[in-house]
Amino acid sequence: MSSHQQDTDVTPRKAGYYHLARAVLYREYLIFVRYPANAVGGIIISLFFFGVLFYGGQMIAGQALTDSIEGIIVGYFLWTLSVGAYSSISNDIGSEVQWGTLERHVMSPFGFAPVALLKGVAKIVRTFITSTIILAVMIVLTDTTLELHLFTIVVIATLSIVSVLGLGLAAGGVTVLYKQIGNWLNLLQFGFIVLISAPAFDLGWMKLLPLAHGSALLQRAMIDGLRLWEFELAEIALLFGTAAGYFVFGYAVFQYATRRARRLGVLGDY
Repeated sequence: MSSHQQDTDVTPRKAGYYHLARAVLYREYLIFVRYPANAVGGIIISLFFFGVLFYGGQMIAGQALTDSIEGIIVGYFLWTLSVGAYSSISNDIGSEVQWGTLERHVMSPFGFAPVALLKGVAKIVRTFITSTIILAVMIVLTDTTLELHLFTIVVIATLSIVSVLGLGLAAGGVTVLYKQIGNWLNLLQFGFIVLISAPAFDLGWMKLLPLAHGSALLQRAMIDGLRLWEFELAEIALLFGTAAGYFVFGYAVFQYATRRARRLGVLGDY
């Protein structure tokens, strides 16, 4: 049999979600490696704002700020993760709309939503790395001691930001439909500060909001040293239920908005 016949007999293998996830993660790695100045710039900006918060707060509040610095560090760490999870989808889709490349994702055999979701997950992995660096620098700058049980922190932080990822999906869908709403989407990022600070208000119903319950559990894990199995089962169940609920809600909004954009014929408009 000739080599030409052998080549024609070979059928291409169908790509699966594993190949899609690997390609998306590799793409995010390449962006991180090829544009290190942008990645380092994001870390420096985050540390700059923390420095303003910490040193400026010391000048104003003095010892009162020092006594609560552990909670501030944990809250800021969760906020950087949340902003990354939220903007990973909404900002990325906004960029695709501007570049005119959104249709390529829609035409993907995997479907638009899975591609957008996996791209968001890849950016969250990157955000975990940068936020961990920021956390380490904050601990050194403030000479603070925290309980860093890796498994507990990763599980609680991941479940906490899954709810924000759902909001990012919803925001991405609205971006596809209405295009220029960046100012409104950016405004929500500052609302995360209120949600992360919600445990301080001790309002029971706020546990149902994104980040609020996760922030309380993460504070107890990193400040008081509680392990995941030391929390009450009801607390972990509430964290999981909140994450799943907001994620399903965001996915549903994303699917509805993108289908409506197709029906209206405004998918590729800008």
